[in-house]
Order: sequence, then structure tokens, then C-alpha cells
Amino acid sequence: MLETGTAPRGALRVGGVSVAQEQLVLVLALGCERIFCLASRMSPDIAALQHEAERAGVRFQLIPGPRGLLGHVTATDEVIALTDGLFASVSDAVALLEPGPAVLVQPAESGVEAGFERIDPSLASGGALRVPGRLVERLADLPHDCDAFSALLRIALQAGVAQRPLPPAGQGDGFWTLLASEEQAHALEPLWIRRRIRHVRPFNPTRGLARLLVRSFGPALLHAGSGSRLVFGAATVLLVLAFGIGWLGWPGAALGVVALAWLLGEATVVLQRIEADRIVPPGRRFSLHGLFEWAVDVLLVALIAWAIPAGPWLGLIERLFPPVMLLALLRIVPRVLRQGWTAWLQDRALLAILIGLGLLAGLGAPLIYGLAALLAACGILWPQGPARLTPS
Repeated sequence: MLETGTAPRGALRVGGVSVAQEQLVLVLALGCERIFCLASRMSPDIAALQHEAERAGVRFQLIPGPRGLLGHVTATDEVIALTDGLFASVSDAVALLEPGPAVLVQPAESGVEAGFERIDPSLASGGALRVPGRLVERLADLPHDCDAFSALLRIALQAGVAQRPLPPAGQGDGFWTLLASEEQAHALEPLWIRRRIRHVRPFNPTRGLARLLVRSFGPALLHAGSGSRLVFGAATVLLVLAFGIGWLGWPGAALGVVALAWLLGEATVVLQRIEADRIVPPGRRFSLHGLFEWAVDVLLVALIAWAIPAGPWLGLIERLFPPVMLLALLRIVPRVLRQGWTAWLQDRALLAILIGLGLLAGLGAPLIYGLAALLAACGILWPQGPARLTPS
């Protein structure tokens, strides 16, 4: 396997992900067992790439030129080559290269303009290919300083390796581009982020605002390397702060802080979607959001209970019962109805703001009872399709 996306183009970053990292994720997804990185010397970026590859269980070797492949690739092997600077959707690339040997091509008019190599008057290279290992032996007949990808491209075409076209530009959510400068990488970031977060869970107001915030501030966080971890940490701190404010007797203000914490929690999910292709061992993936959601619900129960006036007829159990039933229904009803609008019932920031406004208006308890009754009615009366009964 040949990986040519090295510095300086390999070090270009889009949303905190370097070209070389994206290419490494791609070849690992294709099941490559050995990675040959073409570079004149070892650099910190390449060393980090080597560590990531070795942690994934594959062999990583630095070679100064294409002839370095001779003696390492056998006739029974297959070689996947990626041109320097190729930044492509991993899912698209896997779908195109996984079926077997092929030279990826595209129309010359758009391809050459984007920086890809021309193959003939009508076609340009797609920047990636998969060829039988026996063809690597022909590199011995070429100058030692030849361009590795171009050499393998010409060898593959002369050997009659099948040509496989790239999908039309703009089709689907993927991207396939050749980066040559930081300006191009920065220009690609907004499109890259929009496409990666387009389908992040059903829409509700807080998720929409979270996506807007990530589009505005996400690149800076991702480039800094903090990303979702920093945002999740801030959300957790806000939950602790909300608990303290509620404990001191200001449940309305605490609900406002909970709303802000939920917004940061949703932003965490969006950032995790952007970071999804990064090389992180499964056990280390950031997976605390489910626990965070439960913590928010428990805190909402406590804050609402504290907001209900105490009295001789209202003990702790009586004050806890309404918010417990409300939050339970908010979790149950979306599972029962499975309608698009039920995503709004999962918006805890919207709930916290609504109850906070009710408390300010002196209608906290009636609002909570009314919401619980409305949810119960929806679960009972809303059309749910044909009954799913097991035939006798």
C-alpha cells in the first residue's frame, strides 16, 4: 500500500483534521496492512501519523521514493495509492476502491481545473487508484526521482486496469478535492463542516442553534485540538453551577443555566460528528453524552421540586411526583409516537426556559401539571398506525 499524502500538503488541515490523517483513516477503512509514506525525512507530523497507524495495528514505513516499494510488495499484494493533497470523503473513497483494482477518473475539464493530473483529452485522474502488486516491479525501469503517483497511474493505464469514474461533483454529502495551500484548506472548511453536520439527529430549536454555533466557532476549537472535550467540560461545569444556584433558592435562574448547559451538550454532539473519522481507539471515544442527558433530567426534577412551594400538605414525595412524571413522559412519548415533531420534546433547553418563564409568572405548578397531562393525552390519543398484535 502506498500513501503519498505527506508534508507539506499532508500537513494541511481542514477543521483540525490533516490531509494525512484523513488519508490514514481511509486506508485503514480499506483494511490495508502496511503503509508506505513517501517523504525525504521524518517530521513530527509523520511521526504522529506513524504512532496512529501502529496503534491501529498496521505497519508504517517511511520511504524516500517510489523505488522503495521494490522488494516490499509481492505479486499477490494489492497497492492503494493516494496522490499528495487528496482530501476525500472516507465513505466515498471506500465505496470506489473496495470493489477491486481500478484507476479513479473524472472529466478532464473539471479535474484539471481542480489540480488533478490529465490522463487524456477527456479524462483526468481522480487522485486514487488500486492496482495489483505485480505492477510495482515496473517502477524499476523509471528514474528514481519520478513522481510516485503519476508513475503508478501510467503503469496502471498501460496495463489495462479498469477505470472507475468519480460521482458527479456536488452529488450527495461527500467531497473530493485536491488541496495545495492553506488558503484552499480554510476555504473548504465551511462546506466540510456543513456536510458533516447536515444529518445530526432530528431538528429542534436548540440543535439548530448548536449547529449555528459550531459553524461559527467549531473550526477554531477543532484546530486547537480541544473540540468536543472542551465544550462538554463547560457543559458539565454549568450543570454543577445550576445545582448550586438551585440549592441556594433560585430555581428560576438555575433553569436558565441548565438551558445553556444543554445547548453546549448539543454542540458537543455536533462536534463529535465532525470528529467521527479521527483515529481514536474505541475505548477512548467520547461517549458520555447519554449520561449527561440523564444528569440534566435528574437536575430538572430537583429544580422543579424546589420551585414548588412547600406546605403541610406537600412533602418531598408530593413535590417530586409531578416533575418525575413530566420527565418520564418526555422520554416515553417520543418512543411511542415516533413523529418528526417529537424531537422538540427532547429539547431540555426549551423545557427549562418554558418552566422558568412559568415560575416568573407565578404559574410554575399549573404549567407542570398541564404539560404532563398534555403529553399523556398525546401518547394515548395520537394516531400511531395499525395495532401491532401477534396473531394467535
